[in-house]
Formats: sequence, structure tokens, C-alpha cells
Amino acid sequence: MKPVVTVEEMRAVDADAMRSVPQAVLVERAGTALAGAAIDMLGGAYGRRVVVLCGTGNNGADGQVAAARLARRGARVHVVHLADRPDHLGTGADLVVDAAVGTGFHGRFDAPDVPRGTPVLACDIPSGVHGDTGEAAGRPLRADRTVTFAAWKPGLIQGDGPGLAGRVTVADIGLDCSRARIALMEDTDVSALPGRPAEAHKWQTAVAVVAGSPGMMGAAVLCARGAARAGAGMVRLGIPGADPRDLPAGEAVGMVLGRAGWADEVLQVAGRCAAVVVGPGLGRGDTVAAEVRRLVARCPVPVVVDADGLFALGDTGTLAAVVRDRGHGGDVVLTPHDGELARLAGSVPGPDKVAAARRLAGAGGAVVLSKGSTTVVAQPDGTVRVSRAGSSRLATAGTGDVLSGVIGAFTARGLEPAVAAALGAHVHGRAAGIGRAEGLVASDLPELVADWLSAARP
Repeated sequence: MKPVVTVEEMRAVDADAMRSVPQAVLVERAGTALAGAAIDMLGGAYGRRVVVLCGTGNNGADGQVAAARLARRGARVHVVHLADRPDHLGTGADLVVDAAVGTGFHGRFDAPDVPRGTPVLACDIPSGVHGDTGEAAGRPLRADRTVTFAAWKPGLIQGDGPGLAGRVTVADIGLDCSRARIALMEDTDVSALPGRPAEAHKWQTAVAVVAGSPGMMGAAVLCARGAARAGAGMVRLGIPGADPRDLPAGEAVGMVLGRAGWADEVLQVAGRCAAVVVGPGLGRGDTVAAEVRRLVARCPVPVVVDADGLFALGDTGTLAAVVRDRGHGGDVVLTPHDGELARLAGSVPGPDKVAAARRLAGAGGAVVLSKGSTTVVAQPDGTVRVSRAGSSRLATAGTGDVLSGVIGAFTARGLEPAVAAALGAHVHGRAAGIGRAEGLVASDLPELVADWLSAARP
């Protein structure tokens, strides 16, 4: 995982560093890294025409250093000062460097016009993009590449940031970001997933899935298959109210559950399992809500709650009460999309997904996975993990059911629920990336998850 540092945290990091390293040295390091990225984009510096837009703050200072270094390498550099209010820049340039304003900027930023097709390199974050929320205020330049310093910033991974930052690289300038409370998932994090011991047996990593309803079996099947392909030793699948003859065929072992009172039936099995997933396709109604709440409150193992299960939990107050009854909410994982999160939290999440997930996790006492191309997983203590592996390929019915099964399996395999949720989201997104670019459907995903995991963990 890579650290992600908020604007406030970055100020503290800078202040700590300047007790032993002069600011001028840090600016020199940052400007040098920026110049190196410019040379890489240009394929060399000699004879290239570069325009550097500089503001009055630290970003402008970084840009000035980069300009001087590029000039020493033979580039024809023109420094434009933001205070001069230029309307246009970059005419005839091979590269524009945006070093106008940084992560601490507040207000509106309207960038000068740049000729279409001129590459843009941003310093730390595209000017005008909020360092924490990723909101673009005004008309920022769209960068082809961004060099950010010391660590990722939240504004580069959410809101408008990802679409404006281009390819992001992190330059190490000697700052200590180890206290960051947000981390960005990467492929190597799959190494944390425990393997299967030689003497393993199926019950050690068994997952109970409670999903579906009569006539609505698809979500249950997708969830069960996701768990199985993600390494669950056995999947016990219960569909409340279903006729035993109608239980889906496959590797999952069916459980016959009544239309009412089924929480107690699941609890009898849950003690032998390592995780429970509840919610996909259950339907809605007072009976379902009561059973879900009873199951979550009394289940002796971690619980992943998705889809109709989230509806059953109602609002933040109801969720918090269920978690209090349970006594250990850190092992309840909620997997809402934006609409479900708004219903649970009582308000629309807004552009800052990290803050919204943190608020609900803290108020409800559960792990919250806020779905999206950027998926945010927040713990009640404020720790956050983020995955950027998602894409529009996953914007199709049933993919979330597969994800809940994957998280259940990873939890059953021994990961802490919050880690299982974050890694599950990352693997889910990466698996979709090796599937069809067009026409990917949810039933493709379980096998793709197994394929990606097999390649990542030879």
C-alpha cells in the first residue's frame, strides 16, 4: 500500500521536515524531480520549447527550479508568472508545466488557454483541483502527467482529480509520510492473502451466503460463485423461502431456510463458518429487515452486508444499535453504492468519498466500503484504504454481488475484514481489467478473479 496524505497532514509533514532540512533544499528536490519528469515527457531537453506557469507559493518555487534545470540542459524555457494574468500560453511550445497553485489552494482557478495537443505536466496537483476532495473549481488545465511529492494526495484519487491529473508519479523528496491514515492499494498487497495450508480442510475457510429469494436466484448464485472462486473452502448457500428443489445446482451446499425465522437457522451454521455474507437479492420488507438485523447482531463471525441487507439496516441510528448489540462492529463490512450510502447516512455523500465513508464508519461502528471506480474502505477509527482498480466495465448488474462474495472469502481466509474489503475491491477491479473490454457480464467475474489471483500468486 502507498501512503495518501491530506492537505493538513502534508503541512505537518513539511513542518517536521523543516526542523532538520531547510525549505530551500526541499524546493530544490521537488523542482529537480519536476524537471526530470519534463525531460522524460520530451524525450530530452536540448532545443525543446517549454513554458512554465509559476505562482507565488511553493508550487511556483518548484516550477522556477525546474525551469532553471531545464534551461541548463539546453531547453528554451519561458517562465510565465500567474500574477501577470496571462490569457494564453504555450503557443509553439513542446510542453507546458503547470506550477501555478498547489494542494492548499482555495477558490476558483481559470487557467490560461493552451493550444490543443500541447502536453501538460502538473506540479503536485493540477492547479485548481482541491487537494482533499478532488473538486475542480474553475477551469484547470488537464494534465497528461502529474508529479506529486512524497505521497499521493486524496484529490488525485477522487472527484475530478483522476480525470485531470493524467498519469501520476510520486517523487521521493525525503519526507516522512508514515503517519498517513489513508493508503492506496496496489497489486503487491495480494501477498497479504493467506495461502491454503497443506492440511487445510473445507470448514476452515467456509463462507455462509444468505441471499436471493423465490424467483430471484441470480444474485445468490453470483455471490456464492464469487466466494468460491476467491478461495472459500466451502460455500453454504441459503435462500429464504425457496423450495429445496429450486436451490441452484453447483458447488455451493444448499441450506433450506424458511420465509421467517431464518436468522436462527443461519446462526446454527455460522459458528462452523469463518464468514457470513447477507443481502444480495433478499428482497425488502419488515420480515427481511428483522431477520437481517438479528443475524448481524448475533453472528459469531465477521459479516459482509450488501444490497437488500443494507436496506434492512435502515439508517445510521439503526445500524449503530445493531452493532452495539453485536459488541464488535469492526468485523461488520457494509458495501454501499452512493445511493445506499446516502440512505444509511441520511445525506448525499458529496464529492469527498473519503470523508463520507469515514463519517458513516465512525457513526455506525462498522467498516464501510463505498463503491465506485475509486473505492473507499473506511474503518470506525478513521483508517482508510483506497482502490483505484475499478472501471466502467463493472457498471453492469450483478458485479456487486460477486464482490461481496469475494470479500467474504478473503475474510474467511484470515484477513481482517477491512483489509479483506479493500483487497477484495482491488482484485475485483483488476480481474475485470483482464476480461472483455465490451460485453463483460457479472457471471464472467468469478473465473476472472480466480485467473487474476492465480497469476498474482503463482
